[in-house]
Amino acid sequence: MTAAFIRRLTLTNFRSYHAAQVTLDRAGPVVLTGANGAGKTNLIEAISLLAPGRGLRRATMEELAFTEGDGGWAISAEVEGMLGLATLGTGIDPPADEDASPTRRCRIDREPVSSATAFADHLRVVWLTPAMDPLFNGPASERRRFLDRLVLAVDAQHASRVSALERSLRSRNRLLEDPRSDPQWLDAVEHETAEVAVAVAAARAETVARLSAALADARSDAPEFPVATIALQGFMEMLLPQHAAVEIEDRYRALLKDNRARDAAAGRTLEGPHLTDLVVTHAAKTMPASNCSTGEQKALLIRLVLAHARLIKDMTGAAPLLLLDEVVAHLDPGRRAALYDALSTLGAQVWMTGADPAAFGDIVSRAQMFTITSGRVEPFAASP
Repeated sequence: MTAAFIRRLTLTNFRSYHAAQVTLDRAGPVVLTGANGAGKTNLIEAISLLAPGRGLRRATMEELAFTEGDGGWAISAEVEGMLGLATLGTGIDPPADEDASPTRRCRIDREPVSSATAFADHLRVVWLTPAMDPLFNGPASERRRFLDRLVLAVDAQHASRVSALERSLRSRNRLLEDPRSDPQWLDAVEHETAEVAVAVAAARAETVARLSAALADARSDAPEFPVATIALQGFMEMLLPQHAAVEIEDRYRALLKDNRARDAAAGRTLEGPHLTDLVVTHAAKTMPASNCSTGEQKALLIRLVLAHARLIKDMTGAAPLLLLDEVVAHLDPGRRAALYDALSTLGAQVWMTGADPAAFGDIVSRAQMFTITSGRVEPFAASP
């Protein structure tokens, strides 16, 4: 197997779809065209929920339900994945009462699994959406989220570590709010915080090192997209290459203890991997991505996503699913052709959306194309 791909996708009461099904016969490009607001992004959002996490929009479970439905929704996908043919399913049941919080259910071959993390054994999913365009000029928190998605695609347990770090930091902050808190209890919380923090930082650093190597290996590929270099900015990440994890844990515990008064005054923890930043540079210009033009930033982002997809393929033996939402519309013809060539070389099943079918003219002969209209999915019919 060289690529995981979806054979059949079925949506029930999901977003703008009361009921819809897409059947495919191979990997390769899948193109969804239709007017803005027709539901193209909704469909690929459903696919993104076949990966650990909350999908490409990070929506709540209630927001995903069809407005005229009963509050429940379901996604089912027959996939040719890394473990062979399997059926992945997720969704929520209609609420029993208005006050009940929905519980997301996940199944593989109709058998319950604890979470969507188990889906990673079958396929990996990578996406690029217009919401990511301001990544390099936005807050560091957005770049950390992007970074954590990169890590999650190669390490399905990363999300649980990040969540554990967030919980531990919240516990510490609550204890610092109370001047009567037991110092021994703070010691215990900081002990746990340091362990999880180093695990999170180490996973990020390993992925960035692997991705840096992948970017370097692909420097001569797709020259229409500028070469990027990446690095992590944070005190813990600076220590990792030269120090053992246990030593860094001890240093961080001592730092947390020394900074209790300062952190209590600030109402938050002022040092740690929860503040790490991902630094991206236009290699040829030695220019931070944040100072590049809008077009250059988009091209750098595409370069990162392509290298990441290649890294996943090298690590798992199967190319991931790629979800590219409105990516080609703002590319010039040269970059558009270069993107199609790079995707063809990767061999992945790539789901692309766009309002103008003409933008996909270069791949129409080898793509499976569909038209989206008001929650309906139909095979694309070219104009005579």
